[in-house]
Amino acid sequence: MELKTELNQAIAALDKNKLKAEFQAQNEFLVVENFLPNIILDELLAVLPSLKGAINRNYIPNHKKGGSISRYSLDNLAPIFGELYQDSTLCEFFNEITAEKLVFCPNSDPHTYALYYYTEPGDRIEYHYDTSYYQGKRYTVLLGLVDRSTSQLEYQLYRDLPEKETQIKSLSLTPGTLVLFNGDKLYHRVTPLGENQERIVLTLEYVTDIRMGGFKRFVSNMKDAIAYFGFRQVFR
Repeated sequence: MELKTELNQAIAALDKNKLKAEFQAQNEFLVVENFLPNIILDELLAVLPSLKGAINRNYIPNHKKGGSISRYSLDNLAPIFGELYQDSTLCEFFNEITAEKLVFCPNSDPHTYALYYYTEPGDRIEYHYDTSYYQGKRYTVLLGLVDRSTSQLEYQLYRDLPEKETQIKSLSLTPGTLVLFNGDKLYHRVTPLGENQERIVLTLEYVTDIRMGGFKRFVSNMKDAIAYFGFRQVFR
Protein backbone atom coordinates (compact mmCIF):
# COMPACT_ATOMS: atom_id res chain seq x y z
CA MET A 1 0.00 0.00 0.00
CA GLU A 2 2.90 2.35 0.79
CA LEU A 3 4.37 1.68 -2.65
CA LYS A 4 1.11 2.61 -4.35
CA THR A 5 0.64 5.76 -2.27
CA GLU A 6 4.16 7.00 -2.92
CA LEU A 7 3.91 6.28 -6.65
CA ASN A 8 0.55 8.02 -6.87
CA GLN A 9 1.97 11.16 -5.29
CA ALA A 10 5.14 11.14 -7.38
CA ILE A 11 3.31 10.65 -10.68
CA ALA A 12 0.63 13.21 -9.81
CA ALA A 13 3.35 15.84 -9.41
CA LEU A 14 4.69 15.33 -12.94
CA ASP A 15 3.85 17.60 -15.88
CA LYS A 16 2.48 14.84 -18.10
CA ASN A 17 1.70 17.07 -21.06
CA LYS A 18 5.32 18.22 -21.15
CA LEU A 19 6.58 14.64 -20.86
CA LYS A 20 4.26 13.42 -23.63
CA ALA A 21 5.53 16.16 -25.92
CA GLU A 22 9.15 15.26 -25.16
CA PHE A 23 8.47 11.57 -25.74
CA GLN A 24 6.98 12.18 -29.18
CA ALA A 25 9.54 14.82 -30.16
CA GLN A 26 12.35 12.36 -29.38
CA ASN A 27 10.87 9.56 -31.50
CA GLU A 28 9.33 7.75 -28.52
CA PHE A 29 12.13 8.24 -26.00
CA LEU A 30 11.94 9.89 -22.58
CA VAL A 31 14.15 10.41 -19.52
CA VAL A 32 12.71 11.39 -16.12
CA GLU A 33 15.32 11.99 -13.45
CA ASN A 34 14.44 11.27 -9.80
CA PHE A 35 11.29 9.45 -10.91
CA LEU A 36 11.29 6.85 -8.13
CA PRO A 37 10.54 8.23 -4.65
CA ASN A 38 13.39 7.58 -2.23
CA ILE A 39 11.23 5.39 0.01
CA ILE A 40 10.51 3.02 -2.91
CA LEU A 41 14.10 3.10 -4.11
CA ASP A 42 15.26 2.19 -0.60
CA GLU A 43 12.84 -0.77 -0.50
CA LEU A 44 14.19 -2.08 -3.79
CA LEU A 45 17.79 -1.61 -2.72
CA ALA A 46 17.14 -3.42 0.56
CA VAL A 47 16.36 -6.71 -1.20
CA LEU A 48 19.36 -6.69 -3.54
CA PRO A 49 21.80 -8.41 -1.14
CA SER A 50 19.50 -11.44 -0.93
CA LEU A 51 19.46 -11.83 -4.72
CA LYS A 52 23.17 -12.30 -5.40
CA GLY A 53 22.87 -16.07 -5.64
CA ALA A 54 20.28 -15.76 -8.42
CA ILE A 55 22.49 -13.76 -10.79
CA ASN A 56 23.22 -15.51 -14.08
CA ARG A 57 26.38 -14.19 -15.72
CA ASN A 58 27.01 -14.49 -19.43
CA TYR A 59 29.57 -13.47 -22.00
CA ILE A 60 29.02 -13.09 -25.73
CA PRO A 61 32.27 -12.03 -27.46
CA ASN A 62 32.15 -8.56 -29.03
CA HIS A 63 28.59 -8.00 -27.80
CA LYS A 64 27.74 -8.48 -24.12
CA LYS A 65 29.14 -9.27 -20.69
CA GLY A 66 27.24 -9.02 -17.42
CA GLY A 67 24.68 -10.60 -15.12
CA SER A 68 20.89 -10.83 -15.06
CA ILE A 69 18.03 -12.06 -12.88
CA SER A 70 14.77 -13.12 -14.58
CA ARG A 71 11.22 -12.37 -13.50
CA TYR A 72 10.87 -16.00 -12.36
CA SER A 73 13.60 -15.59 -9.75
CA LEU A 74 12.30 -12.17 -8.76
CA ASP A 75 8.80 -13.58 -8.24
CA ASN A 76 10.21 -16.18 -5.86
CA LEU A 77 12.74 -14.05 -4.03
CA ALA A 78 11.60 -10.42 -4.26
CA PRO A 79 7.93 -9.99 -5.23
CA ILE A 80 8.16 -6.22 -4.77
CA PHE A 81 9.50 -5.96 -8.34
CA GLY A 82 6.41 -7.66 -9.72
CA GLU A 83 4.20 -5.41 -7.61
CA LEU A 84 5.90 -2.36 -9.07
CA TYR A 85 5.57 -3.69 -12.63
CA GLN A 86 1.82 -4.26 -12.21
CA ASP A 87 1.04 -1.06 -10.32
CA SER A 88 -2.05 0.46 -11.93
CA THR A 89 -0.94 4.08 -11.54
CA LEU A 90 2.42 3.33 -13.13
CA CYS A 91 0.76 1.52 -16.03
CA GLU A 92 -1.69 4.38 -16.57
CA PHE A 93 1.24 6.79 -16.65
CA PHE A 94 2.97 4.75 -19.35
CA ASN A 95 -0.27 4.51 -21.32
CA GLU A 96 -0.66 8.28 -21.20
CA ILE A 97 2.92 9.02 -22.22
CA THR A 98 3.00 6.49 -25.08
CA ALA A 99 -0.61 7.10 -26.18
CA GLU A 100 -0.95 3.32 -26.37
CA LYS A 101 -2.99 0.73 -24.49
CA LEU A 102 -0.13 -1.25 -23.01
CA VAL A 103 -0.57 -4.72 -21.57
CA PHE A 104 1.56 -6.97 -19.39
CA CYS A 105 3.77 -9.54 -21.04
CA PRO A 106 2.57 -13.14 -20.54
CA ASN A 107 3.79 -15.14 -17.55
CA SER A 108 5.93 -17.21 -19.92
CA ASP A 109 8.19 -14.23 -20.73
CA PRO A 110 11.24 -14.22 -18.39
CA HIS A 111 12.12 -10.70 -19.54
CA THR A 112 8.82 -9.16 -18.37
CA TYR A 113 10.81 -7.55 -15.58
CA ALA A 114 14.41 -8.30 -14.74
CA LEU A 115 17.55 -6.98 -13.11
CA TYR A 116 20.73 -6.23 -15.03
CA TYR A 117 24.00 -6.45 -13.11
CA TYR A 118 27.22 -4.79 -14.26
CA THR A 119 29.71 -5.78 -11.57
CA GLU A 120 32.97 -6.81 -13.24
CA PRO A 121 35.41 -4.73 -15.29
CA GLY A 122 34.35 -4.67 -18.92
CA ASP A 123 30.69 -5.53 -18.28
CA ARG A 124 28.72 -3.92 -21.09
CA ILE A 125 26.33 -4.44 -23.97
CA GLU A 126 27.05 -3.19 -27.48
CA TYR A 127 24.65 -1.32 -29.74
CA HIS A 128 21.31 -3.04 -30.26
CA TYR A 129 17.55 -2.55 -30.47
CA ASP A 130 15.12 -4.04 -27.96
CA THR A 131 13.41 -5.85 -30.81
CA SER A 132 9.78 -6.82 -30.31
CA TYR A 133 9.11 -10.46 -31.10
CA TYR A 134 5.47 -9.86 -30.28
CA GLN A 135 2.98 -8.84 -32.94
CA GLY A 136 2.59 -5.51 -31.17
CA LYS A 137 5.04 -2.82 -30.10
CA ARG A 138 7.41 -3.37 -27.19
CA TYR A 139 8.18 -0.54 -24.79
CA THR A 140 11.19 -0.80 -22.50
CA VAL A 141 11.45 0.92 -19.13
CA LEU A 142 14.81 1.22 -17.39
CA LEU A 143 15.02 2.28 -13.75
CA GLY A 144 18.38 3.04 -12.20
CA LEU A 145 18.98 1.35 -8.85
CA VAL A 146 22.75 1.44 -8.26
CA ASP A 147 25.24 3.53 -10.22
CA ARG A 148 28.73 3.63 -8.79
CA SER A 149 30.27 3.63 -12.24
CA THR A 150 31.46 5.57 -15.24
CA SER A 151 29.23 3.48 -17.53
CA GLN A 152 26.84 5.38 -19.74
CA LEU A 153 23.64 4.54 -21.55
CA GLU A 154 24.61 5.73 -25.02
CA TYR A 155 21.85 6.06 -27.61
CA GLN A 156 21.12 7.29 -31.11
CA LEU A 157 17.98 9.34 -31.61
CA TYR A 158 16.21 9.43 -35.01
CA ARG A 159 18.43 6.71 -36.48
CA ASP A 160 15.40 5.17 -38.21
CA LEU A 161 14.18 8.50 -39.62
CA PRO A 162 15.97 9.30 -42.91
CA GLU A 163 14.59 12.85 -42.90
CA LYS A 164 16.29 13.67 -39.57
CA GLU A 165 19.93 13.76 -38.57
CA THR A 166 20.94 11.05 -36.09
CA GLN A 167 21.87 12.44 -32.68
CA ILE A 168 24.23 10.45 -30.46
CA LYS A 169 23.74 11.14 -26.76
CA SER A 170 24.53 9.50 -23.44
CA LEU A 171 23.41 9.60 -19.83
CA SER A 172 24.19 8.10 -16.44
CA LEU A 173 21.32 5.97 -15.16
CA THR A 174 21.47 7.37 -11.65
CA PRO A 175 19.37 5.82 -8.86
CA GLY A 176 15.69 6.64 -9.37
CA THR A 177 16.07 7.79 -12.99
CA LEU A 178 13.52 6.41 -15.47
CA VAL A 179 14.07 5.85 -19.18
CA LEU A 180 11.13 4.88 -21.42
CA PHE A 181 11.42 4.06 -25.11
CA ASN A 182 10.05 2.11 -28.05
CA GLY A 183 12.40 -0.86 -28.31
CA ASP A 184 12.29 -1.01 -32.11
CA LYS A 185 13.26 2.66 -32.47
CA LEU A 186 16.11 3.28 -30.03
CA TYR A 187 19.58 2.05 -30.99
CA HIS A 188 21.51 1.96 -27.75
CA ARG A 189 24.34 0.43 -25.76
CA VAL A 190 25.91 0.45 -22.27
CA THR A 191 29.57 1.44 -22.21
CA PRO A 192 32.06 -0.82 -20.39
CA LEU A 193 32.28 -0.86 -16.61
CA GLY A 194 35.54 0.23 -15.01
CA GLU A 195 37.55 -1.26 -12.15
CA ASN A 196 35.85 -1.47 -8.73
CA GLN A 197 32.55 -0.19 -10.13
CA GLU A 198 28.95 -1.39 -9.92
CA ARG A 199 25.78 -0.69 -11.86
CA ILE A 200 22.38 -2.34 -11.31
CA VAL A 201 19.31 -1.58 -13.42
CA LEU A 202 15.69 -2.73 -13.27
CA THR A 203 14.05 -3.27 -16.65
CA LEU A 204 10.30 -3.51 -17.28
CA GLU A 205 8.70 -4.58 -20.55
CA TYR A 206 5.21 -3.69 -21.77
CA VAL A 207 3.62 -4.51 -25.13
CA THR A 208 0.57 -3.61 -27.19
CA ASP A 209 -0.23 -7.18 -28.29
CA ILE A 210 0.90 -10.37 -26.53
CA ARG A 211 0.51 -12.60 -29.58
CA MET A 212 3.73 -14.17 -30.82
CA GLY A 213 4.36 -16.76 -33.51
CA GLY A 214 5.99 -20.07 -32.65
CA PHE A 215 9.25 -19.35 -34.47
CA LYS A 216 9.61 -15.89 -32.93
CA ARG A 217 8.90 -17.39 -29.50
CA PHE A 218 11.75 -19.83 -30.07
CA VAL A 219 14.09 -17.01 -31.16
CA SER A 220 13.08 -14.88 -28.17
CA ASN A 221 13.62 -17.75 -25.73
CA MET A 222 17.01 -18.61 -27.20
CA LYS A 223 18.09 -14.97 -26.97
CA ASP A 224 17.03 -14.80 -23.32
CA ALA A 225 18.66 -18.15 -22.50
CA ILE A 226 22.01 -17.40 -24.13
CA ALA A 227 22.35 -13.67 -23.48
CA TYR A 228 20.58 -13.22 -20.17
CA PHE A 229 19.06 -15.82 -17.85
CA GLY A 230 20.40 -19.26 -18.76
CA PHE A 231 18.57 -22.27 -20.19
CA ARG A 232 17.25 -23.52 -16.86
CA GLN A 233 15.41 -20.26 -16.21
CA VAL A 234 13.98 -19.86 -19.70
CA PHE A 235 13.04 -23.47 -20.55
CA ARG A 236 11.38 -24.44 -17.30
